Amino acid sequence: MKKILVPVDFSEHSDYALEVAANIAKKQNAEIVAVHMMGLSDAVLTRDESKEAFEAMFYMKLAEKRFAEFLDKDYLKDVTVTDAVHNYKIFSELNDVAREFGADLIIMGSHGSSGLKEVFVGSNTEKVVRTSEIPVLVIKHRHEYFNPEVGVFACDFLENSIGPYQRAQKMFEDLGIEMQMLYVNLAGDFRSTREIEKRILNFLKSAGEENPLETLNKVVQYNEYSVEAGIFGYSQVSNADIIALPTQGRQGLAHFFSGSIGEDVVNHSDLPVMTFKV
Repeated sequence: MKKILVPVDFSEHSDYALEVAANIAKKQNAEIVAVHMMGLSDAVLTRDESKEAFEAMFYMKLAEKRFAEFLDKDYLKDVTVTDAVHNYKIFSELNDVAREFGADLIIMGSHGSSGLKEVFVGSNTEKVVRTSEIPVLVIKHRHEYFNPEVGVFACDFLENSIGPYQRAQKMFEDLGIEMQMLYVNLAGDFRSTREIEKRILNFLKSAGEENPLETLNKVVQYNEYSVEAGIFGYSQVSNADIIALPTQGRQGLAHFFSGSIGEDVVNHSDLPVMTFKV
């Protein structure tokens, strides 16, 4: 891992994300890229060119000054930090910024959401999780010493999850996290143990596992009424430090009516959540 991208809005939650990024950067000898998505308003963009340029310059200078103050942290000592200000109005464009800098991981702070706010507004974190082509780690609380030892990777063990599984394996290995694999067997879509084991075994063979039968014995089957409840339930009994899962990245009406397990888990989990786009 060479570069970690951290979106900064100068809130306490972006401070939490930055501190976790510093912990990982020190262990991986990686660089942090701190990005502020400025998003100038239409009122600024529709003025005549001279006023637009003057006001844009003012906001850029203001952001740079706030960056200098925000990045003055003890935990950033001995870490290479690059700061950048981008005038993107759509937060999903963070994926373009990540590609521009060659980032290997995005770490975001989030307060989560629920109820009407979740349905009608959503969060910037949710938009990034939905669109990012690189892994996204979402942090809700302060972790002065971020050192997860056990992580749950929840998966449906279908073919389109092979890529996320392989990337999660590599990420967990790099971070020194023990991976515990989870299949949630739903009451409304119940499958026998034999059916599930056959699916998982085929998945592991397709993923190139050297000993698929041995790995199969490590996959936990957990019965619940929803995937989200199953992930949270097993994470609690296994004393997991982090949750990882693939995310479909659906958009538009399909996203609105079908929802996304990845985004729901990100919104409601107290544990750090890492997503890998299918």
